[in-house]
Amino acid sequence: MSPLSNSTGVQTLIWANPERRRDFELWFEAVSAKHALKPESLRTASADASFRRYFRVDATDGGTRIVMDAPPAQENCVPFVRVTKLMQAAGLRVPNLLEWDEAHGFMLMSDLGRKTLIEVFDRDNPTANRALYEQALDALLPWQQASKTSVLPPYDEALLRRELELFPDWYLARHRGVTVEGELRATLDQTFKLIIRRNLTAPRVYVHRDFMPRNLIIDPAGGPLGVLDYQDAVYGPITYDIASLMRDAFLTWDEEFVLDITIRYWERARKLGLMAFEDWASDFGSFWRAVEWMGLQRHLKVAGIFARITLRDGKPKYLADAPRFIAYIRHTAQRYRELTPLLKLIDRVEGTAEETGWAFGRV
Repeated sequence: MSPLSNSTGVQTLIWANPERRRDFELWFEAVSAKHALKPESLRTASADASFRRYFRVDATDGGTRIVMDAPPAQENCVPFVRVTKLMQAAGLRVPNLLEWDEAHGFMLMSDLGRKTLIEVFDRDNPTANRALYEQALDALLPWQQASKTSVLPPYDEALLRRELELFPDWYLARHRGVTVEGELRATLDQTFKLIIRRNLTAPRVYVHRDFMPRNLIIDPAGGPLGVLDYQDAVYGPITYDIASLMRDAFLTWDEEFVLDITIRYWERARKLGLMAFEDWASDFGSFWRAVEWMGLQRHLKVAGIFARITLRDGKPKYLADAPRFIAYIRHTAQRYRELTPLLKLIDRVEGTAEETGWAFGRV
């Protein structure tokens, strides 16, 4: 009987490629025997914005394990394995890699838990979540302290620009139907140069690159938070992960709470010597401005990514959160005179101001 049989009531997993299904069944049958798993218990755990899928399976010891399906043609597991080892060396709670079929992109891992940080937040009372955010900082700061040069790919000008271009390519052109040329293109070019220049001046550390509540796992035993989805880690601006933590893709806190947690991060980071740059160690305001500029780069990128995931990959739930990122972009652009052209561009595209000067649409 196939280990993925539905005879016990467990859902049948859907495979677009019959050959890949056969490869998986052969691999899973072997690892199930080796690791004392219960094949009939295999069920979907989660799927993310990429082509990866995750399954949960019970083991005879009473625990559970996680199976990852990452098609090699779309997903490279090598960075995931490399960063896992770096995070383990830094003392973070990340999955133990039990089996890896590199050729086919199948992996068996330990299970960090079922609940993410975002699932346990009290959304009506921000300050009630302060201790949870302190736990997030407990993971972030050792990760940054462990940083070394020439280990992870650099978050350099080319990568920052490539990410920024997702906004005009996918959000403006394909989602909004805007023709990106002329004065509009010139405004974006000028703004992107400014954003890149500002962010490249920041000190460099290990950057998770998606350090947000949905990727932080509550330990059922009360231990430290688990960390997931770190395969795209790079060596770049220290401001990036705290910006993504506090200006989240899937929930929005008021400014007072965002500042509260960011100040707590800053206080702890400077005691560790991570704020030894210009006047950051003595002036939170200077550091905060750098966080806002880094956040702006991320917001533009993610708006483009969410449009791409919807239009290319058929996952419309992501684009539903795009207004959150547009609000983040407008919030930052309103605060800095140099970003006034970007603010006007956003307002015209989103219909929040009169259209003058630029023509939008397919022309």
